[in-house]
Amino acid sequence: MYAKTARPDVTQGRAGLANNTGDLHPRRGQRALSAMSYEDPLWKLRHALAGVALALVLSVLAAALLGSALGDLVAGTYGARVAAYSALLLYVVVGAGVLFAKVAQHETRPLSAGRVALWFASLWLWPLLLMRRAPRSPDRP
Repeated sequence: MYAKTARPDVTQGRAGLANNTGDLHPRRGQRALSAMSYEDPLWKLRHALAGVALALVLSVLAAALLGSALGDLVAGTYGARVAAYSALLLYVVVGAGVLFAKVAQHETRPLSAGRVALWFASLWLWPLLLMRRAPRSPDRP
């Protein structure tokens, strides 16, 4: 009644290995494919990327609450709430980009609640980071 279909033999090898023979070591001339390369630039920025992403999620929620409150204070209309939220959202998203570009390569500590709180505060105070001058080096007057 039903045609029998051939099923692939899954006992011959493991998926995702450098070769399909089932052994874990690549043959001569073959390069093993690792799951995570430690030379990958995103791997080096993983702490900063995770920190800014979590802080951005929290900041979007805070912008919604703050935008609603500011919109009700100013005009009390839906349009005022939308305008306040949109302005705060733009401020925070631009801040996330600026902050990530400025400090991402220097962030090497593992992610913790304190680090996320610091990223969150930095997202709201990012213009102060831009106003801060770089320290002068001894060879430059």
